[in-house]
Formats: sequence, structure tokens, C-alpha cells
Amino acid sequence: MLLESVLNCCEGDVLFLLDSSGSVSSFDFSHMINFMSDLVLPFSLGPNHVRFGLLQVGTDPNLEFGFGDHSNQQGLQSALQRTKQLGGDTNTEKALAIAKERVLRSDISGGARPGLPRVLVWLTDGVEPGDVQGPMAELKEDGVSVLVVSTGRGNYQVLRDVVSPPVEDHLYFVDIEDMNIITEDVRNAIIEIIRAERLQVRDVSSTTAELHWRPVLAGTGYYDIRFGPDRSGNPSVPGGGPGTNPSTEFGHYQRITRPADSSSVKLTNLRPDTKYFVTLHPESNLGYFNQLNTTFTTQSEVQSPAQVSVSESTMNSVRVSWGPLQPDSVQRYEVEYSVLPSGRVQVATVSNRQNSTLLTNLQPGTQYLVTVNARYFSGRQRAMSVKVCTEEVLPALADLQLTTVSSDSVKVQWKGSADGLRGYWVTWEGEPTRSSSQRSTLYLPPHLLSTTLSHVPPNARVCVSPVYKSARGEGLCCTAHFSSAALTWSHRL
Repeated sequence: MLLESVLNCCEGDVLFLLDSSGSVSSFDFSHMINFMSDLVLPFSLGPNHVRFGLLQVGTDPNLEFGFGDHSNQQGLQSALQRTKQLGGDTNTEKALAIAKERVLRSDISGGARPGLPRVLVWLTDGVEPGDVQGPMAELKEDGVSVLVVSTGRGNYQVLRDVVSPPVEDHLYFVDIEDMNIITEDVRNAIIEIIRAERLQVRDVSSTTAELHWRPVLAGTGYYDIRFGPDRSGNPSVPGGGPGTNPSTEFGHYQRITRPADSSSVKLTNLRPDTKYFVTLHPESNLGYFNQLNTTFTTQSEVQSPAQVSVSESTMNSVRVSWGPLQPDSVQRYEVEYSVLPSGRVQVATVSNRQNSTLLTNLQPGTQYLVTVNARYFSGRQRAMSVKVCTEEVLPALADLQLTTVSSDSVKVQWKGSADGLRGYWVTWEGEPTRSSSQRSTLYLPPHLLSTTLSHVPPNARVCVSPVYKSARGEGLCCTAHFSSAALTWSHRL
């Protein structure tokens, strides 16, 4: 059933960046496809609504479909279900280059629409994301909003760095079989970015706010902006009565004008913890434009905790820090933490002169919700939450044996742990020459403990690494030597 509240709500271009490499099992890949299918289902599609694209990540990334390919749900849903997994390496850097140059640009045919929000939703298993921080930063600097959904719990800091703020709304860690739990949260996060409001308020503090709108004046005229405390049910002029000069102490409302080529203005000298009503009226001799209205509430002067961060993450502990310290106002801090999604809540009480604490006795490879709650002497409270992940236990490969089968074939055997194992990466590389280096890779499922490699170059270095949900474990390597007789080499821990 379609969610009627989402229909016609939005206008923007959303690109899915889907990990389709060999480190993702076919089972996990099908769950990701179904997650995307459910996520996009309620949106109205088309040139005046939302458009979706899908870029798959593999050895050679592939643009499955672009923004202009599907303008109705039937076509989009069919295209998603027809999507086949690429396999191969996780070449996210190349995929991001394609996204930047061929998809998310607004000055090329088939690219994004100018003046509309652009969103990149990265679905990954978290295994070896690659050097993505630089390319992601460039996209964000260009105005692209980045969200990440990870079915693994590794590389938290990398994923945290690449998402657009706020991190708690744009970074999701979830088990593959529980992706439906976050569908609504991810959809709401996208809606907040591409909601088709022509008048938006951003970066609200206790005394300032930024007003943004989509330009409608063609180089002539000006924008008349009025704002003040919302005292009388959103009248045509905030607060009623005459306005005052913005440079003076304001009375009922303030009035600001901006030239026709403007699209934003910063409102200043606002009162803390106050609801404001704002009107924007485009004025032009060329035609009449409707007045736009919105409301917002400034933040309270209460500051701490204004930021919460995590560091020193291990398998069993993590350090949580916050700030600023306000010992004259804050009586104590209470740090609550629990296993997501519904674990038992534990509480650590911290002095009002301490801005960090080490949470211990945690479970390895587990996602926690941590909330820092400031208890003020006045009885007021302020809380801020973050999601943290402890490091996963990554058992190393215990044994590796190579046995020659023919003059260029070798049988590879190993022993591995089954706990949390997702598969094995097998790589073999010949001795480099001046012109080239022979290197091949193979991804195998966790139940296989041997394979035979053919066309192996002389003195090739053969390595096997276990792959877990969050990262690779420590592997082993041996050099293959060929002769007329079958020989065996081994490497044990």
C-alpha cells in the first residue's frame, strides 16, 4: 500500500550507490534490492517530482539506470528487480568518479536537475570501502547530501566521515535481515533533504537562523522578508502592527529586503527558545508571486551537550566525549548506553567537571546507542545521542597449504573459523616485470576450504584472507614452486 503522506511531497534526484561486489553474498544482495524497492515505493516520480538512479559497484562499476529512465513506479520497480549482481572487486573510488562526472552533475545531458536537491545513498557491507573520503568530500562540497546504510559494523570512522551532517540521521548500521527496520527512518531522512518547500529554515541557533528559498525572480525586483515572534496565529504580517528597522531593537517584527538574485539570508538578533513566523514576498513589476510562509523555533540557551563524539573503540570498550563543560549550570552527566535495537539500558553517572568516560564490558562487533544527558541544577535536561560500534573479533587464518597439480596449476587448502565468517579472498600474483604484473583474485563462500588455481605464473605468491562482516581477518601467503613432481608447501600460525 502506498504511503499517501509521501506522495507529491518532494522534488529532487536520488542516486543509489549499491555494493554489488563479490564480498556481498547473493542473499545479502537480494535483501538490498528489496530494501531499495520498499524505500522508493511511496514517492511520486517524474520531471516535477523525484527521480532515482542506480549505480552498481564492482570491478567495473555500472550505471544500471539514470535519473531520466523511469518516471513511474511500475518501471522503477521492474528495473530494480531485474538488477543482477556484478561481483568482482569493490571499486568504490571509480564508481564515485562516475557519479560525480556522469550522474550528479547538472550541466550534462541526463544528469541532475539544476537548482534541486541531490542525494547519494550508499548501500555497503562495510568491507574495504576504499579511499572514499576525498571523493565524498568533493561531492558534499558540490552540494550533494550523502547517506550511508551499512550491513557491516566495520570502518565506522570512514563511514562517519563521508556522511552529511547530522551523522545520527544519515548513517545507519543494520543486520542484513533487519533492513526493513530502518526503511522509514532512511525515507524520512531523504524527505527532509528533498522536501519541495520553497521556503526553508536551516542552521537554527539560540539567536540566529538561515532562511533559504528557490529563486523565482528573473533578475529584476527584490524579496521582502518579515519575521517576528509568532503571537497571533500566523497573520499576514508577523506579530501585527508596524515594523521596525532591522538595525534597531525590534518591536513586533523586523523587515529585510534582498535583491532578485538572492536565495538566502541570515536572520540575527533573535530571542532564544522563541517561535518565529516568517513571510517572504517576491516583488516584481513583471508579475505577481505568491507570499511564502514558514515558522521555526530558536534553540534554548542551554548548550551542553552541544556535541558528542566517540574514540578509542576496541572489541569491549569505547570512549565517549562531549562538550562544552558548564559546571556552574550542570549538576551531573548521565551516560546511557544499550545494544541496538532494544537492549537493556545501562547508566554511568559522570561528574559535572568531566567531559568523557570509558564504557567497558561491551560486546564485540555490536552497535550501541549512547545518550549523554546533562542534568541541570535548574531541573532542566538536555540529551544528545550517537550510535557507536565495537570492533568485531576477526580470527586469523590458521593454516595454508599449496600442492602442485601440474606445471601451472596448484591446489590451495586452508583452515578457518566459522564464527561470523562471510567468505575468503584468494589472491595470486606473479613476479613483477618491467612491463606488467600478473595478479588475480577470487572470492569464495565460507563453506569452501580449498580450490585449484590454473594458469598460475612461476613463483607466484598465493594468499588467502578470511572475510568477516566488518573487515578482513589476517591471512596467510605461500609461494608456489612448480616442478615435474607434486610438492606441498605450507604456512601455519
